[in-house]
Amino acid sequence: QVQLVESGGGLVQAGGSLRLSCAASGRTFKNYAMGWFRQAPGKEREFVAAISWSYGITLYADPVKGRFTISRDNAKNTVYLEMNSLKPEDMAVYSCAAAPSAYDLLATRVDYWGKGTLVTVSS
Repeated sequence: QVQLVESGGGLVQAGGSLRLSCAASGRTFKNYAMGWFRQAPGKEREFVAAISWSYGITLYADPVKGRFTISRDNAKNTVYLEMNSLKPEDMAVYSCAAAPSAYDLLATRVDYWGKGTLVTVSS
């Protein structure tokens, strides 16, 4: 069992930066790929980024490539999403997720979800 708790959301101006964190509890954190999804009001949830448990693989959605960076610290059971050059269209609830592989996350085959943290981007 893995429990996921996000933090770091908030209000930022367009062009600004935020770093989201996702703290995981459970002894099997290192066995899971971790990722981030987002859901804007009135839209479907979409994949943002994923990282394999061994750092070998990172995957990004096209709209965030070059602006967002996913990383993890297995010693702290935490995954991060560094978001730079934020745009109003990045505004959404960002949720952390765990799955057996990064490609499972890309396909939204998720084992565990966090409750999410709101990112608001003002223009």
